[in-house]
Amino acid sequence: MTLQRIVGVALESEQDVVLVRQRARQVSALLGFSQQDQVRIATAVSEVARACQQRSKGRAAFSLADEDGRQQLEVAISLEPRPGRAQSPLGAADAPEMALVSAHRLMDTCVVAESTAATTVTMRKVLPPQSRLGAADLAERSHKLAAAPVANSYHEVQVQNQELLGTLAELRERQEDLLSLTRELEDTNRGIVALYAEIEDKAERLRRADEMKSRFLSNTSHELRTPLSSIRALAKLLLDRMDGELTVEQERQVQYIATAANDLSELVNDLLDLAKIEAGKVEVQVAPVVVDNMFRALKGMLRPLVDAANVDLVFDTGGVSEPFDSDESKISQILRNFISNALKFTEHGEVLVRAGVDEETDTIAFAVADTGIGISPENLQLIFEEFSQIEHPLQRKSKGTGLGLPLCRKLADLLGGRVDVRSTPGQGSTFTLTLPRQYPLGAAPSTDGTES
Repeated sequence: MTLQRIVGVALESEQDVVLVRQRARQVSALLGFSQQDQVRIATAVSEVARACQQRSKGRAAFSLADEDGRQQLEVAISLEPRPGRAQSPLGAADAPEMALVSAHRLMDTCVVAESTAATTVTMRKVLPPQSRLGAADLAERSHKLAAAPVANSYHEVQVQNQELLGTLAELRERQEDLLSLTRELEDTNRGIVALYAEIEDKAERLRRADEMKSRFLSNTSHELRTPLSSIRALAKLLLDRMDGELTVEQERQVQYIATAANDLSELVNDLLDLAKIEAGKVEVQVAPVVVDNMFRALKGMLRPLVDAANVDLVFDTGGVSEPFDSDESKISQILRNFISNALKFTEHGEVLVRAGVDEETDTIAFAVADTGIGISPENLQLIFEEFSQIEHPLQRKSKGTGLGLPLCRKLADLLGGRVDVRSTPGQGSTFTLTLPRQYPLGAAPSTDGTES
């Protein structure tokens, strides 16, 4: 580190403290410091100089330090010990201690060096980047400083008063800005509180509307089930010729009635299941599930839906023989929906139902893969929305409720699992149900469930 001396001032009387403050302001102005920094430097130097001068004679030296390419104003105030008198540490008295605290706040660094020979307080402040000085510049400015007149105490007090007034004006302006900001924050807070109240009100209304919807779906489904059951039973009696023979046209019309009643019954069942799940009134019956047994039951149940001439329905246990804990009826309901959809939209090829275990995550996955029409990427989320169906000739041919897949996703959530889908248009789709092999404790089954 290089050090270039600028000016020095002896500290022997109160008048010298005034001179040190004046020199500090002049030096900082010559070095390119802003008006605010000039006031900070002058205040810090004068406070430390006054504290030192009250204890003993000393000297203040102003220099330009250059360390690692960074120039700093250095002010070193050295304090000579009084002959025949022990000198206490500089921070021992209240006034010197407060002066050092001020210096630490106003300058970049403030270091006190104590020794038997002298005590030195060194303060530094980094020059602004645009004010870097060369040796010639510093010599010229030092010459100007030496030629500058020394003001009397009265003039220095006037300057201090002006600085104080400027500082007070700045503080007042900042206080007004702070008050304005506080008022703005208060207005914002009131707006946020009102917004939260509105959100809570809307959330409560949505909750009530959701409860009303669930209650309506449940009540309507129950009310529709009785007449639908009667229609289906009567249609079956007619088709079984219990009341006599039917003409070809009569049989065709009764078949239409039976098909419509079955479709409507399926819709009612799905609506009732959704309403019960949303109302939290579904009971999960946890028991050991054997994959092979479940697949055998599904194969027998879905055999009538398979067009054996064009589509193969294949079940693959994937070597999973160990039972896992879950609700078999709800898993079967999800897989039946996956498989029936796959059979509807697969004209040729196969529908493969396979199981697999992931030991690392301790989960079991059931995948239903088909070679059907597939689903475009923009429709992958649409199929999980209630009453949503994709436009396709096969879709118009095989009408559904649009509730099966949303119901599957809700049932999977209820079992602590998830439903995923991968699909390529024209090549087929794969729907996967992933479940924990141990029913999660946090997903405790409802105890107030009612079965219809």
